[in-house]
Amino acid sequence: MESTQSAVYTPSQRHVGTQVKTYVLDTNVLLHDPQSIYKFEDNNLAIPVEVLEELDAIKGEQSTERGRNARRVHRVLQELLPDSHSMHEGVKLPNGGTLSVIINRYLVENNWSTPAMQRLRAVVSDFTKKDNRIIASALFVQETYQPPTILVTKDVNVQLKARAVGLEAEDYLNDKVPEAPDTDSYPTLELDVYEMQRFCSEGAIEFDDNIAGRLYLNEYVLLMTPEGKTMPGRYFGHGLVKRLRFPEFVKAPGGIPIRPRNLEQQFFMDALMDDSISLITCFGKAGTGKTLLSTACALHQTTDDASRYDGLSISRPVIALGKDIGFLPGSLEEKMKPWLQPYHDALEVLMPSKSQKDPQFAAKKVGKKNKKHDDLHASMTAPQPFHGGGGGSGGMPPMKPYERLIRNGLVEIEALCFIRGRSIARRFFILDEAQQLTPHEVKTVITRISESSKIVLIGDPAQIDNPYVDARSNGLVYCHNRMKGQSLHAHVKLSKGERSRLAELAADLL
Repeated sequence: MESTQSAVYTPSQRHVGTQVKTYVLDTNVLLHDPQSIYKFEDNNLAIPVEVLEELDAIKGEQSTERGRNARRVHRVLQELLPDSHSMHEGVKLPNGGTLSVIINRYLVENNWSTPAMQRLRAVVSDFTKKDNRIIASALFVQETYQPPTILVTKDVNVQLKARAVGLEAEDYLNDKVPEAPDTDSYPTLELDVYEMQRFCSEGAIEFDDNIAGRLYLNEYVLLMTPEGKTMPGRYFGHGLVKRLRFPEFVKAPGGIPIRPRNLEQQFFMDALMDDSISLITCFGKAGTGKTLLSTACALHQTTDDASRYDGLSISRPVIALGKDIGFLPGSLEEKMKPWLQPYHDALEVLMPSKSQKDPQFAAKKVGKKNKKHDDLHASMTAPQPFHGGGGGSGGMPPMKPYERLIRNGLVEIEALCFIRGRSIARRFFILDEAQQLTPHEVKTVITRISESSKIVLIGDPAQIDNPYVDARSNGLVYCHNRMKGQSLHAHVKLSKGERSRLAELAADLL
Protein backbone atom coordinates (compact mmCIF):
# COMPACT_ATOMS: atom_id res chain seq x y z
CA MET A 1 0.00 0.00 0.00
CA GLU A 2 2.85 2.36 0.81
CA SER A 3 4.46 1.78 -2.58
CA THR A 4 1.18 2.58 -4.31
CA GLN A 5 0.87 5.90 -2.50
CA SER A 6 4.45 6.70 -3.40
CA ALA A 7 3.64 6.11 -7.05
CA VAL A 8 0.62 8.37 -6.87
CA TYR A 9 2.19 11.32 -5.11
CA THR A 10 5.81 11.18 -6.26
CA PRO A 11 6.07 10.51 -10.03
CA SER A 12 9.15 8.38 -10.72
CA GLN A 13 9.68 9.96 -14.16
CA ARG A 14 10.33 13.36 -12.60
CA HIS A 15 13.46 15.05 -13.97
CA VAL A 16 15.98 16.26 -11.36
CA GLY A 17 18.66 18.85 -12.04
CA THR A 18 20.25 21.93 -10.61
CA GLN A 19 18.44 24.28 -12.99
CA VAL A 20 15.20 22.32 -13.29
CA LYS A 21 11.97 23.83 -11.95
CA THR A 22 8.57 22.35 -11.24
CA TYR A 23 5.70 24.32 -12.74
CA VAL A 24 2.17 23.78 -11.45
CA LEU A 25 -0.32 24.81 -14.16
CA ASP A 26 -3.64 26.51 -13.43
CA THR A 27 -6.71 25.80 -15.57
CA ASN A 28 -6.67 29.20 -17.26
CA VAL A 29 -3.17 28.58 -18.65
CA LEU A 30 -4.33 25.43 -20.46
CA LEU A 31 -7.45 27.20 -21.73
CA HIS A 32 -5.35 30.14 -22.93
CA ASP A 33 -2.91 27.88 -24.81
CA PRO A 34 -3.76 24.16 -25.09
CA GLN A 35 -0.21 23.54 -26.37
CA SER A 36 1.39 25.19 -23.32
CA ILE A 37 2.34 21.72 -21.99
CA TYR A 38 5.07 21.56 -24.64
CA LYS A 39 6.47 25.05 -23.96
CA PHE A 40 8.27 24.71 -20.62
CA GLU A 41 11.51 23.27 -22.03
CA ASP A 42 13.05 20.50 -19.90
CA ASN A 43 11.24 21.37 -16.65
CA ASN A 44 8.70 19.33 -14.70
CA LEU A 45 5.00 20.04 -15.14
CA ALA A 46 2.39 19.17 -12.52
CA ILE A 47 -1.34 19.45 -13.18
CA PRO A 48 -3.55 19.35 -10.05
CA VAL A 49 -6.48 16.98 -10.36
CA GLU A 50 -8.77 19.95 -9.63
CA VAL A 51 -7.75 21.34 -13.04
CA LEU A 52 -9.18 18.25 -14.73
CA GLU A 53 -12.43 18.82 -12.87
CA GLU A 54 -12.62 22.45 -14.04
CA LEU A 55 -11.86 21.41 -17.63
CA ASP A 56 -14.64 18.85 -17.42
CA ALA A 57 -17.13 21.57 -16.46
CA ILE A 58 -16.03 23.80 -19.35
CA LYS A 59 -15.77 21.22 -22.16
CA GLY A 60 -19.56 21.27 -22.69
CA GLU A 61 -19.52 24.90 -23.92
CA GLN A 62 -20.12 24.00 -27.56
CA SER A 63 -20.05 27.46 -29.13
CA THR A 64 -17.25 29.10 -27.14
CA GLU A 65 -13.49 29.21 -27.56
CA ARG A 66 -13.09 28.07 -23.94
CA GLY A 67 -15.08 24.93 -24.63
CA ARG A 68 -13.06 24.13 -27.73
CA ASN A 69 -9.78 24.67 -25.91
CA ALA A 70 -10.91 22.49 -22.99
CA ARG A 71 -11.65 19.66 -25.41
CA ARG A 72 -8.26 20.18 -27.08
CA VAL A 73 -6.51 19.93 -23.70
CA HIS A 74 -8.38 16.70 -22.97
CA ARG A 75 -7.19 15.23 -26.27
CA VAL A 76 -3.58 16.26 -25.56
CA LEU A 77 -3.68 14.74 -22.06
CA GLN A 78 -5.34 11.57 -23.34
CA GLU A 79 -2.53 11.14 -25.84
CA LEU A 80 0.22 11.81 -23.28
CA LEU A 81 -1.40 9.93 -20.37
CA PRO A 82 -3.16 6.93 -21.96
CA ASP A 83 -3.48 4.83 -18.78
CA SER A 84 -3.51 4.98 -14.98
CA HIS A 85 0.13 3.99 -14.66
CA SER A 86 1.41 6.83 -16.84
CA MET A 87 -0.80 9.35 -15.04
CA HIS A 88 0.47 8.31 -11.60
CA GLU A 89 4.12 7.78 -12.50
CA GLY A 90 4.42 10.73 -14.88
CA VAL A 91 5.67 10.69 -18.46
CA LYS A 92 8.59 12.15 -20.37
CA LEU A 93 7.73 14.99 -22.75
CA PRO A 94 9.33 15.44 -26.20
CA ASN A 95 11.12 18.60 -25.02
CA GLY A 96 12.90 16.71 -22.20
CA GLY A 97 10.61 17.64 -19.30
CA THR A 98 8.03 15.54 -17.46
CA LEU A 99 4.27 15.71 -16.97
CA SER A 100 2.24 14.31 -14.09
CA VAL A 101 -1.17 14.73 -12.48
CA ILE A 102 -1.02 15.64 -8.79
CA ILE A 103 -3.39 14.62 -6.01
CA ASN A 104 -2.87 16.62 -2.82
CA ARG A 105 -2.39 14.03 -0.09
CA TYR A 106 -2.77 16.69 2.60
CA LEU A 107 -6.37 17.36 1.53
CA VAL A 108 -7.10 13.66 1.08
CA GLU A 109 -5.88 12.88 4.60
CA ASN A 110 -7.18 16.18 6.05
CA ASN A 111 -3.66 16.86 7.27
CA TRP A 112 -3.14 20.52 8.26
CA SER A 113 -0.05 20.00 10.39
CA THR A 114 2.55 21.02 7.80
CA PRO A 115 3.80 24.61 7.91
CA ALA A 116 2.62 25.32 4.35
CA MET A 117 -0.94 24.12 4.97
CA GLN A 118 -1.11 26.06 8.21
CA ARG A 119 -0.12 29.25 6.38
CA LEU A 120 -2.72 28.56 3.71
CA ARG A 121 -5.47 27.90 6.25
CA ALA A 122 -4.61 31.17 7.98
CA VAL A 123 -5.15 33.05 4.70
CA VAL A 124 -8.12 31.20 3.15
CA SER A 125 -10.88 29.19 4.77
CA ASP A 126 -13.13 28.02 1.91
CA PHE A 127 -11.54 24.95 0.32
CA THR A 128 -14.59 24.21 -1.82
CA LYS A 129 -13.25 26.86 -4.22
CA LYS A 130 -11.10 25.36 -6.95
CA ASP A 131 -8.61 28.24 -6.86
CA ASN A 132 -7.83 27.59 -3.19
CA ARG A 133 -7.49 23.85 -3.78
CA ILE A 134 -5.10 24.46 -6.70
CA ILE A 135 -2.95 26.69 -4.47
CA ALA A 136 -3.02 23.93 -1.84
CA SER A 137 -1.85 21.40 -4.45
CA ALA A 138 1.00 23.69 -5.47
CA LEU A 139 2.05 23.98 -1.81
CA PHE A 140 1.99 20.18 -1.55
CA VAL A 141 4.28 19.95 -4.57
CA GLN A 142 6.58 22.57 -3.03
CA GLU A 143 6.95 20.55 0.18
CA THR A 144 7.17 17.16 -1.55
CA TYR A 145 9.60 17.89 -4.38
CA GLN A 146 12.90 19.70 -4.49
CA PRO A 147 12.57 23.47 -4.94
CA PRO A 148 11.84 25.63 -6.77
CA THR A 149 8.13 25.15 -7.39
CA ILE A 150 6.25 27.83 -9.34
CA LEU A 151 2.49 28.19 -9.78
CA VAL A 152 1.68 29.42 -13.31
CA THR A 153 -1.67 31.21 -13.57
CA LYS A 154 -3.20 34.05 -15.52
CA ASP A 155 -5.44 34.97 -12.60
CA VAL A 156 -3.80 37.89 -10.81
CA ASN A 157 -5.72 37.27 -7.59
CA VAL A 158 -4.52 33.65 -7.46
CA GLN A 159 -0.96 34.89 -7.95
CA LEU A 160 -1.34 37.29 -5.01
CA LYS A 161 -2.83 34.66 -2.70
CA ALA A 162 -0.10 32.18 -3.64
CA ARG A 163 2.63 34.68 -2.83
CA ALA A 164 0.93 35.50 0.46
CA VAL A 165 1.43 31.90 1.62
CA GLY A 166 5.05 31.71 0.48
CA LEU A 167 4.55 30.17 -2.97
CA GLU A 168 6.21 31.64 -6.04
CA ALA A 169 3.68 32.47 -8.76
CA GLU A 170 3.92 34.00 -12.21
CA ASP A 171 1.96 34.62 -15.39
CA TYR A 172 2.25 32.39 -18.46
CA LEU A 173 5.04 34.16 -20.33
CA ASN A 174 5.42 32.12 -23.50
CA ASP A 175 3.24 34.37 -25.66
CA LYS A 176 4.29 37.66 -24.09
CA VAL A 177 6.23 39.97 -26.38
CA PRO A 178 9.55 41.39 -25.13
CA GLU A 179 9.38 44.67 -23.29
CA ALA A 180 10.05 47.55 -25.66
CA PRO A 181 10.88 51.18 -24.88
CA ASP A 182 7.76 53.31 -24.69
CA THR A 183 8.26 55.76 -27.53
CA ASP A 184 5.98 57.32 -30.09
CA SER A 185 8.78 58.36 -32.46
CA TYR A 186 9.64 56.70 -35.75
CA PRO A 187 13.21 55.88 -36.87
CA THR A 188 15.09 58.85 -38.32
CA LEU A 189 17.58 58.66 -41.20
CA GLU A 190 19.88 61.60 -41.87
CA LEU A 191 20.45 62.98 -45.36
CA ASP A 192 22.21 66.03 -46.71
CA VAL A 193 20.19 68.59 -48.62
CA TYR A 194 21.23 67.25 -52.05
CA GLU A 195 20.25 63.69 -51.17
CA MET A 196 16.92 64.99 -49.90
CA GLN A 197 16.32 66.80 -53.18
CA ARG A 198 17.11 63.62 -55.09
CA PHE A 199 14.74 61.63 -52.88
CA CYS A 200 11.95 64.15 -53.49
CA SER A 201 12.46 64.10 -57.27
CA GLU A 202 13.09 60.37 -57.79
CA GLY A 203 10.83 59.09 -55.02
CA ALA A 204 13.43 56.66 -53.66
CA ILE A 205 16.90 56.53 -52.15
CA GLU A 206 19.22 53.68 -51.24
CA PHE A 207 21.21 53.44 -48.00
CA ASP A 208 24.09 51.15 -47.11
CA ASP A 209 23.48 48.01 -45.09
CA ASN A 210 24.81 49.54 -41.86
CA ILE A 211 22.00 52.10 -41.77
CA ALA A 212 19.27 49.88 -43.16
CA GLY A 213 20.22 46.92 -40.97
CA ARG A 214 18.30 48.35 -37.99
CA LEU A 215 15.06 48.65 -39.98
CA TYR A 216 12.53 45.94 -40.74
CA LEU A 217 10.59 45.52 -43.96
CA ASN A 218 7.72 48.01 -44.44
CA GLU A 219 8.81 50.08 -41.45
CA TYR A 220 7.93 53.76 -41.69
CA VAL A 221 10.81 56.19 -41.28
CA LEU A 222 11.47 59.93 -41.27
CA LEU A 223 14.23 61.34 -43.47
CA MET A 224 15.83 64.50 -42.07
CA THR A 225 18.48 67.00 -43.17
CA PRO A 226 20.80 68.87 -40.78
CA GLU A 227 18.72 71.97 -41.53
CA GLY A 228 15.65 70.29 -40.07
CA LYS A 229 13.75 69.55 -43.29
CA THR A 230 11.89 66.23 -43.09
CA MET A 231 10.23 63.80 -45.47
CA PRO A 232 8.39 60.56 -44.61
CA GLY A 233 9.23 57.27 -46.27
CA ARG A 234 8.85 53.51 -46.08
CA TYR A 235 11.61 50.91 -46.00
CA PHE A 236 11.32 48.33 -48.79
CA GLY A 237 14.33 46.19 -47.89
CA HIS A 238 17.88 45.96 -49.28
CA GLY A 239 18.58 49.51 -48.12
CA LEU A 240 15.82 51.06 -50.27
CA VAL A 241 13.50 53.74 -48.85
CA LYS A 242 10.62 55.05 -50.99
CA ARG A 243 8.22 57.95 -50.69
CA LEU A 244 4.70 57.32 -49.44
CA ARG A 245 2.08 56.70 -52.09
CA PHE A 246 -1.54 57.52 -51.35
CA PRO A 247 -4.24 59.75 -52.92
CA GLU A 248 -4.76 63.34 -51.85
CA PHE A 249 -8.04 62.32 -50.22
CA VAL A 250 -10.39 59.37 -49.91
CA LYS A 251 -14.17 59.41 -49.76
CA ALA A 252 -17.13 57.09 -49.53
CA PRO A 253 -19.74 57.17 -52.33
CA GLY A 254 -21.62 60.45 -51.99
CA GLY A 255 -19.59 61.30 -48.89
CA ILE A 256 -17.10 63.94 -47.88
CA PRO A 257 -13.35 63.84 -48.66
CA ILE A 258 -11.06 62.68 -45.84
CA ARG A 259 -7.41 63.74 -45.73
CA PRO A 260 -4.69 62.70 -43.27
CA ARG A 261 -4.15 65.39 -40.63
CA ASN A 262 -0.68 64.45 -39.41
CA LEU A 263 2.39 62.45 -40.33
CA GLU A 264 1.26 59.29 -38.55
CA GLN A 265 -2.06 59.31 -40.39
CA GLN A 266 -0.11 59.62 -43.65
CA PHE A 267 1.74 56.41 -42.70
CA PHE A 268 -1.58 54.74 -41.92
CA MET A 269 -3.21 55.80 -45.19
CA ASP A 270 -0.18 54.63 -47.18
CA ALA A 271 -0.53 51.14 -45.69
CA LEU A 272 -4.32 51.09 -46.06
CA MET A 273 -4.14 52.00 -49.76
CA ASP A 274 -1.32 49.59 -50.67
CA ASP A 275 -2.67 46.36 -52.21
CA SER A 276 0.65 44.57 -51.57
CA ILE A 277 0.04 44.77 -47.80
CA SER A 278 -2.52 42.23 -46.60
CA LEU A 279 -2.17 42.73 -42.83
CA ILE A 280 -1.97 46.00 -40.91
CA THR A 281 -1.60 46.35 -37.14
CA CYS A 282 -2.31 49.78 -35.71
CA PHE A 283 -1.86 50.97 -32.12
CA GLY A 284 -3.52 54.21 -31.11
CA LYS A 285 -5.21 55.84 -28.17
CA ALA A 286 -8.75 57.21 -28.33
CA GLY A 287 -9.32 59.94 -30.88
CA THR A 288 -6.29 59.32 -33.09
CA GLY A 289 -8.38 58.44 -36.16
CA LYS A 290 -7.99 54.64 -36.26
CA THR A 291 -11.65 53.92 -36.93
CA LEU A 292 -12.47 56.86 -39.20
CA LEU A 293 -9.41 56.62 -41.44
CA SER A 294 -9.53 52.84 -41.86
CA THR A 295 -13.25 52.96 -42.70
CA ALA A 296 -12.78 55.83 -45.16
CA CYS A 297 -9.94 54.07 -47.01
CA ALA A 298 -11.89 50.81 -47.07
CA LEU A 299 -15.01 52.40 -48.59
CA HIS A 300 -12.90 54.38 -51.07
CA GLN A 301 -11.42 51.13 -52.38
CA THR A 302 -14.48 48.90 -52.24
CA THR A 303 -16.52 51.33 -54.34
CA ASP A 304 -13.76 51.71 -56.94
CA ASP A 305 -14.49 49.75 -60.12
CA ALA A 306 -10.82 48.69 -60.35
CA SER A 307 -10.66 47.52 -56.72
CA ARG A 308 -10.05 43.90 -55.83
CA TYR A 309 -12.39 44.17 -52.82
CA ASP A 310 -16.11 43.43 -53.07
CA GLY A 311 -16.99 45.04 -49.77
CA LEU A 312 -16.10 45.99 -46.21
CA SER A 313 -16.45 43.65 -43.22
CA ILE A 314 -16.39 45.14 -39.73
CA SER A 315 -16.19 43.34 -36.40
CA ARG A 316 -15.00 43.63 -32.84
CA PRO A 317 -15.05 41.34 -29.79
CA VAL A 318 -18.35 41.03 -27.96
CA ILE A 319 -16.89 41.02 -24.42
CA ALA A 320 -14.58 38.23 -25.58
CA LEU A 321 -14.21 36.11 -28.70
CA GLY A 322 -16.59 33.17 -28.66
CA LYS A 323 -19.25 34.62 -26.38
CA ASP A 324 -22.76 34.16 -27.73
CA ILE A 325 -24.70 37.27 -28.68
CA GLY A 326 -27.69 35.68 -26.97
CA PHE A 327 -31.27 34.89 -27.86
CA LEU A 328 -32.25 38.46 -28.58
CA PRO A 329 -34.82 39.60 -31.11
CA GLY A 330 -33.66 41.18 -34.32
CA SER A 331 -31.14 40.52 -37.05
CA LEU A 332 -27.42 40.02 -36.57
CA GLU A 333 -26.85 43.69 -37.45
CA GLU A 334 -29.34 44.79 -34.77
CA LYS A 335 -27.71 42.56 -32.15
CA MET A 336 -24.22 43.78 -33.03
CA LYS A 337 -25.15 47.45 -33.33
CA PRO A 338 -24.36 48.40 -29.69
CA TRP A 339 -20.88 46.93 -30.08
CA LEU A 340 -20.29 48.50 -33.48
CA GLN A 341 -21.76 51.92 -32.74
CA PRO A 342 -18.34 53.58 -33.26
CA TYR A 343 -18.50 52.45 -36.88
CA HIS A 344 -22.03 53.73 -37.31
CA ASP A 345 -20.72 57.05 -35.98
CA ALA A 346 -17.79 56.94 -38.41
CA LEU A 347 -20.07 56.12 -41.35
CA GLU A 348 -22.35 58.98 -40.31
CA VAL A 349 -19.38 61.35 -40.49
CA LEU A 350 -18.14 59.96 -43.80
CA MET A 351 -21.57 59.86 -45.44
CA PRO A 352 -23.69 62.59 -43.80
CA SER A 353 -27.37 62.77 -44.67
CA LYS A 354 -28.58 65.57 -46.95
CA SER A 355 -29.85 67.63 -44.02
CA GLN A 356 -26.35 67.68 -42.52
CA LYS A 357 -24.51 68.89 -45.61
CA ASP A 358 -27.15 70.94 -47.52
CA PRO A 359 -27.79 74.36 -45.88
CA GLN A 360 -30.94 74.90 -47.96
CA PHE A 361 -32.39 71.61 -46.83
CA ALA A 362 -31.53 72.48 -43.22
CA ALA A 363 -33.34 75.84 -43.60
CA LYS A 364 -36.45 74.07 -44.87
CA LYS A 365 -36.28 71.78 -41.86
CA VAL A 366 -36.24 74.79 -39.51
CA GLY A 367 -39.22 76.30 -41.36
CA LYS A 368 -41.27 73.18 -40.76
CA LYS A 369 -40.59 73.13 -37.01
CA ASN A 370 -43.98 74.52 -35.97
CA LYS A 371 -45.92 72.35 -38.39
CA LYS A 372 -44.08 69.30 -37.11
CA HIS A 373 -45.35 70.04 -33.58
CA ASP A 374 -48.96 70.26 -34.84
CA ASP A 375 -48.71 67.01 -36.79
CA LEU A 376 -46.92 65.02 -34.08
CA HIS A 377 -50.02 63.29 -32.73
CA ALA A 378 -51.32 62.40 -36.18
CA SER A 379 -48.00 60.97 -37.33
CA MET A 380 -47.75 58.77 -34.24
CA THR A 381 -51.29 57.36 -34.45
CA ALA A 382 -51.67 56.98 -38.21
CA PRO A 383 -50.84 53.60 -39.83
CA GLN A 384 -47.19 53.37 -40.84
CA PRO A 385 -46.84 51.62 -44.19
CA PHE A 386 -43.59 49.82 -44.92
CA HIS A 387 -41.51 51.19 -47.77
CA GLY A 388 -38.86 48.67 -48.62
CA GLY A 389 -36.26 51.29 -49.44
CA GLY A 390 -37.15 53.76 -46.74
CA GLY A 391 -37.39 57.14 -48.38
CA GLY A 392 -39.01 59.20 -45.69
CA SER A 393 -42.59 58.84 -47.00
CA GLY A 394 -45.56 57.61 -45.00
CA GLY A 395 -44.06 58.79 -41.71
CA MET A 396 -41.05 56.46 -42.07
CA PRO A 397 -37.69 58.07 -41.26
CA PRO A 398 -35.46 58.42 -44.28
CA MET A 399 -32.81 55.76 -44.69
CA LYS A 400 -29.34 57.05 -43.92
CA PRO A 401 -26.83 56.84 -46.78
CA TYR A 402 -24.61 54.30 -45.03
CA GLU A 403 -27.62 52.08 -44.23
CA ARG A 404 -28.02 51.47 -47.95
CA LEU A 405 -24.47 50.10 -48.03
CA ILE A 406 -25.39 47.63 -45.29
CA ARG A 407 -28.64 46.67 -47.04
CA ASN A 408 -26.92 45.88 -50.35
CA GLY A 409 -24.09 43.95 -48.66
CA LEU A 410 -21.26 46.36 -49.43
CA VAL A 411 -20.76 46.83 -45.67
CA GLU A 412 -21.05 43.62 -43.65
CA ILE A 413 -21.29 43.20 -39.89
CA GLU A 414 -19.27 40.15 -38.89
CA ALA A 415 -19.74 38.32 -35.57
CA LEU A 416 -16.45 36.78 -34.41
CA CYS A 417 -18.19 33.91 -32.66
CA PHE A 418 -19.33 32.63 -36.08
CA ILE A 419 -16.09 33.18 -38.02
CA ARG A 420 -14.57 29.73 -37.50
CA GLY A 421 -14.70 27.72 -40.72
CA ARG A 422 -15.30 30.72 -42.96
CA SER A 423 -13.11 31.77 -45.87
CA ILE A 424 -13.32 35.55 -46.29
CA ALA A 425 -12.60 36.36 -49.93
CA ARG A 426 -12.34 39.77 -51.64
CA ARG A 427 -13.19 41.70 -48.47
CA PHE A 428 -11.55 44.59 -46.66
CA PHE A 429 -11.79 43.35 -43.05
CA ILE A 430 -11.47 45.73 -40.06
CA LEU A 431 -11.12 44.14 -36.62
CA ASP A 432 -11.52 46.75 -33.90
CA GLU A 433 -10.51 46.39 -30.24
CA ALA A 434 -8.07 43.63 -31.21
CA GLN A 435 -6.18 44.17 -27.94
CA GLN A 436 -9.05 42.37 -26.16
CA LEU A 437 -8.27 39.09 -27.96
CA THR A 438 -5.79 36.37 -27.10
CA PRO A 439 -3.05 35.43 -29.59
CA HIS A 440 -4.92 32.23 -30.44
CA GLU A 441 -8.13 34.15 -31.15
CA VAL A 442 -6.31 36.60 -33.45
CA LYS A 443 -4.77 33.63 -35.25
CA THR A 444 -8.25 32.16 -35.72
CA VAL A 445 -9.43 35.37 -37.40
CA ILE A 446 -6.39 35.97 -39.60
CA THR A 447 -6.37 32.40 -40.91
CA ARG A 448 -9.86 33.04 -42.32
CA ILE A 449 -8.53 35.73 -44.70
CA SER A 450 -8.20 34.63 -48.33
CA GLU A 451 -5.52 35.68 -50.80
CA SER A 452 -7.58 38.53 -52.27
CA SER A 453 -8.58 40.11 -48.94
CA LYS A 454 -7.01 42.56 -46.50
CA ILE A 455 -7.31 42.71 -42.71
CA VAL A 456 -6.64 45.67 -40.42
CA LEU A 457 -6.22 45.09 -36.67
CA ILE A 458 -6.66 48.26 -34.63
CA GLY A 459 -6.77 48.91 -30.91
CA ASP A 460 -5.17 50.50 -27.87
CA PRO A 461 -2.93 48.12 -25.85
CA ALA A 462 -3.35 50.44 -22.85
CA GLN A 463 -7.12 49.79 -22.68
CA ILE A 464 -7.69 46.11 -21.93
CA ASP A 465 -10.75 44.65 -20.18
CA ASN A 466 -9.99 40.97 -20.80
CA PRO A 467 -8.62 39.66 -17.47
CA TYR A 468 -6.46 37.02 -19.18
CA VAL A 469 -4.38 39.28 -21.45
CA ASP A 470 -2.28 42.35 -20.78
CA ALA A 471 -0.26 44.94 -22.68
CA ARG A 472 2.38 42.34 -23.61
CA SER A 473 0.29 39.21 -24.20
CA ASN A 474 -2.80 40.41 -26.09
CA GLY A 475 -3.42 39.33 -29.66
CA LEU A 476 -2.78 42.74 -31.22
CA VAL A 477 0.76 43.24 -29.90
CA TYR A 478 1.55 39.54 -30.28
CA CYS A 479 0.53 39.64 -33.95
CA HIS A 480 2.66 42.74 -34.57
CA ASN A 481 5.66 41.20 -32.83
CA ARG A 482 5.44 37.91 -34.75
CA MET A 483 4.61 39.38 -38.17
CA LYS A 484 7.10 42.28 -38.01
CA GLY A 485 9.39 42.25 -41.03
CA GLN A 486 7.11 40.16 -43.25
CA SER A 487 6.46 41.58 -46.71
CA LEU A 488 2.66 41.33 -46.30
CA HIS A 489 2.59 43.22 -43.00
CA ALA A 490 2.86 46.88 -42.01
CA HIS A 491 2.59 48.50 -38.59
CA VAL A 492 1.59 52.03 -37.60
CA LYS A 493 1.38 53.72 -34.20
CA LEU A 494 -0.90 56.72 -33.87
CA SER A 495 -0.23 59.00 -30.92
CA LYS A 496 -1.65 62.43 -31.82
CA GLY A 497 -5.34 62.86 -31.06
CA GLU A 498 -7.42 64.60 -33.74
CA ARG A 499 -10.94 64.23 -32.34
CA SER A 500 -10.84 67.40 -30.24
CA ARG A 501 -8.59 69.27 -27.86
CA LEU A 502 -10.69 68.00 -24.95
CA ALA A 503 -10.44 64.36 -26.08
CA GLU A 504 -6.68 64.67 -26.53
CA LEU A 505 -6.27 66.23 -23.09
CA ALA A 506 -8.41 63.55 -21.44
CA ALA A 507 -6.52 60.73 -23.19
CA ASP A 508 -3.21 62.10 -21.92
CA LEU A 509 -4.10 63.19 -18.38
CA LEU A 510 -7.00 61.04 -17.14
